[in-house]
Amino acid sequence: MTSSGRHATHEVLNQVPALADYDVAGDPALIAGLHREGGGWAEAELHVLGTLAGTAGTQEHARLANVHRPVLRTHDSRGRRVDEVEFHPSWHHLMSIAVSHGLHAAPWADDRPGAHVARAAKFLVWTQAEAGHGWRKPGCWRAWP
Repeated sequence: MTSSGRHATHEVLNQVPALADYDVAGDPALIAGLHREGGGWAEAELHVLGTLAGTAGTQEHARLANVHRPVLRTHDSRGRRVDEVEFHPSWHHLMSIAVSHGLHAAPWADDRPGAHVARAAKFLVWTQAEAGHGWRKPGCWRAWP
């Protein structure tokens, strides 16, 4: 006889509950630094991004992005050279959010004081969810699909 459910072997008492549905930007030192360095005007958006970074859904996308690593496809089925990198949809999800919040190039298009500080704070907060999708230089985000 087989069962599709999990078997409880014992109660685990020495582990903390999963950390989910919280504001990653809720760090007083980060907020103080943001204000001190002239980026206080970005605090509201930082909390929006921090709340998004702390969701269980984002954590699942991060897990999937790490389980399904990018795959280099050098040739198509007919032997033609294509040199494409195939990303799991979770990579696209994480990168889309990063780009929509200006992590790719916002300070170079925004002349407000503290624009680079605001981007750095948002980058720090968003990459708490998954850092691998943010490793490239800002101008290279569209180099791979």
